[in-house]
Amino acid sequence: MALHPSHEWQAELAEADWRRERAAAMGGPEALAKCRERGQLNARERLQALVDPGSLRELGTLAGKGRYDDDGRPVDFTPANHVLGLGRIHGQRTVVVSDDFTLRGGSSEATVAEKWMFADRYAHEYRVPLVRLVHSAGGSVRLLQQMGQTKIPGYALLPSVALLGLAPVVGVAMGPAAGLGAIRVCTAHFSIMVRGTSQVFAGGPPVVRQALGIDVDKEALGGVGVHKVSGIINNIAADDTEALQLARRFLSYLPPNVYSQPTRAAGSDPVDRCDPWLNDAIPQDRRRVFAPRKVLQSLCDQDSIFELTPQYGGSLITALARLDGYPVGIMINNPMIMGGALTRAAAQKLERFVDLCDTFHLPIVNLVDQPGSMTGPDAERDGTLGAVLRASSAIEQSSVPWIAIVLRRCFGLAGGMLSPWVGPDGMALPNRYAWPSARWGSIPIEGGVAAAFKRELEDSPDPAARLQELEAYYHRLGSPLRTAERFGVIDVIEPATTRPLLCDWAADAYARIASGPIGPKGRTMR
Repeated sequence: MALHPSHEWQAELAEADWRRERAAAMGGPEALAKCRERGQLNARERLQALVDPGSLRELGTLAGKGRYDDDGRPVDFTPANHVLGLGRIHGQRTVVVSDDFTLRGGSSEATVAEKWMFADRYAHEYRVPLVRLVHSAGGSVRLLQQMGQTKIPGYALLPSVALLGLAPVVGVAMGPAAGLGAIRVCTAHFSIMVRGTSQVFAGGPPVVRQALGIDVDKEALGGVGVHKVSGIINNIAADDTEALQLARRFLSYLPPNVYSQPTRAAGSDPVDRCDPWLNDAIPQDRRRVFAPRKVLQSLCDQDSIFELTPQYGGSLITALARLDGYPVGIMINNPMIMGGALTRAAAQKLERFVDLCDTFHLPIVNLVDQPGSMTGPDAERDGTLGAVLRASSAIEQSSVPWIAIVLRRCFGLAGGMLSPWVGPDGMALPNRYAWPSARWGSIPIEGGVAAAFKRELEDSPDPAARLQELEAYYHRLGSPLRTAERFGVIDVIEPATTRPLLCDWAADAYARIASGPIGPKGRTMR
């Protein structure tokens, strides 16, 4: 309401207030009550919970559809089912949008497309982050009646795709996200679903039934169980509140745009903290696994690890974290799943993670226990090698500082993907260290010896003893200390001293980022 109503324009301002009141009512008391019964926040409650308290400024409240009498006077007003605003997240100005499912199920028949397209364009023009809270039933044939015509299908992806090269974008499926809703969730650097209440699909159950003759419900078609396998969604939340917290936390590691560098956070975790447990983290028995997440917790700032896409490509763990307050991307192989081998899913996860870090100037830490690329009939049929090669290309094309520490195994093509061979300045700079437990080569000694000495082992009076003797000999040759003699690695370090090394490197990495050109990379998603 205007602070100083003008007598001349009081009628127009009063009408604007009347329209805003109807917009604030959304789908009405009954629809809002059903929303609460499902344990969900409504569109405006979601935005208020997402942004810093008191920072939301709503835009486009008057957008919608009016109904008029014969004299052209408004008698009713239905607001657009898309709430748009500007707010702050951790103090950073951010564009935020939320679908209002209480108005015709969020269907595009009740929306004003220009409104949500404006959000992408504003974020692009002013180079600020964008968060989309999607709860949309998709299109409807009723739209044809409103338009009086059909049109060639299309989505204005140009601002959305271009935006991915300029500023962070988060897509959150707060409920069903069909068709264009699914696109708006997935055309993002980070996507979230809410377990049990959100589904993401190109076409809903009625479309599938009509097109394919298959009866399937929403959850079986596009629920969390589906997208744990598909990999198109990064993280899963238990409810609306957790989903919004995940969005806020993700943005806390990133700069507002590619022309800025990530912000260092204040912290109390000592840089020189050494964890003696790390010296025993890798078992002497090579058949035993270790706890990769416990290693991450020991190395990174306390409570700073934010794992991305934990449900997909589980043989590789990718996370955002902090070292002495500096945001970094960090990854570690997970020997508990597929032995840590680089599967097709893990390679796709690696590729997207490297692109994310490279786009937003996050230095990358690679903690390596890589037995090699996954092989076998299923892996070959799935095109694993192609995915591995794409991930390798993403690494070589990245321009942020890297550091690699080989914890245990490093074999084959995947083992060679420690870090770029060429540094940000175009100079060969493989910044690589090792723990004393590290072993590397074209193939593992176990298995490799058996193949190379097959005839000798067959002729031996005690094949098992001879195999053990040969493997012991080649393991001595494979000591990382011998590689260090030729400066193949910079140093073989005591595991407990790894955190101080990483924190020192993080400071150098950020000084390098600050001194170089900062801007678009020309490549953001694959």
